[in-house]
Amino acid sequence: MTFIDYYKILGLDKTATPKDIKDAYRKLAKQYHPDLNPNDKEAQRKFQQINEANEVLSDPEKRKKYDLYGKDWEHAEAFEQARQRQQQQGAGSQRSRYSGSASEGDFSDFFEAMFGAGAGRERRSQVRFRGEDYHAELQLQLIDAAQTHKQTLTVNGKNIRITIPAGIENGQVIKIAGHGGPGVNGGPNGDLYITFSIANHPTVKRLDNNLYTTVDLDLYTAVLGGEIIINVLNEKIKVKVKPETQNGTVVKLKGKGFPVYKQEGRFGDLFVTYAIRIPTNLTDRQKALFTELSKM
Repeated sequence: MTFIDYYKILGLDKTATPKDIKDAYRKLAKQYHPDLNPNDKEAQRKFQQINEANEVLSDPEKRKKYDLYGKDWEHAEAFEQARQRQQQQGAGSQRSRYSGSASEGDFSDFFEAMFGAGAGRERRSQVRFRGEDYHAELQLQLIDAAQTHKQTLTVNGKNIRITIPAGIENGQVIKIAGHGGPGVNGGPNGDLYITFSIANHPTVKRLDNNLYTTVDLDLYTAVLGGEIIINVLNEKIKVKVKPETQNGTVVKLKGKGFPVYKQEGRFGDLFVTYAIRIPTNLTDRQKALFTELSKM
């Protein structure tokens, strides 16, 4: 497995504090967020790596294993079990030959150091290893991300039925435990990591949990006030328009925005910008009335 230097990905070294990691992650995640880099596959790849690095380094236990075992950190348990078995068998003299960190070599190096080159392959076959993690991308429309629903994914020829909670974000990564590669020698399966790619909507923009849209407003309603019905992600919303509303006016509809991820009943806000539509093809009578108004 290719070694991925999570510290290098975040622009840090091993002396980084938890705050350093948090700050670096936020800065880079914002820089490479898919919303700011649409259709940029390289930015999406880096965004995924940044998420992986943060997931490991922000967790004290995972970081400890990563620092000790390097690329094989996910198999740390297998290393420790092998060491314990060797200790129980009383091979103290041979055990002392292994003094380096696991990141300095692969599993074969480890077993040869522990048991000798002749026995390494035999011992290795008796140890359980965790399966490989899989990574997949799932594309959604904004309207789909606004509601909890189920989808079926095909990963390595296997269909996996998953529930997608309302409020999932563009670029968000979720883990489906146990749906990665099969374990070796009865070891646990790896996990499946799904990155969500949410397409831009033609009339609605999403920022966090807030929604933004522009609505045409006829001149008469803008001047006199009234009620209009707007359609946002297939939801019809009745809005009261104040008299003498100006072009470009923005109104906030509290709680009419996007659902908050895994917080049932909570929503962001909806911001509506009015674009006043000037009437065309006026009759002579209508033009005369406007002329009369202009003289008052």
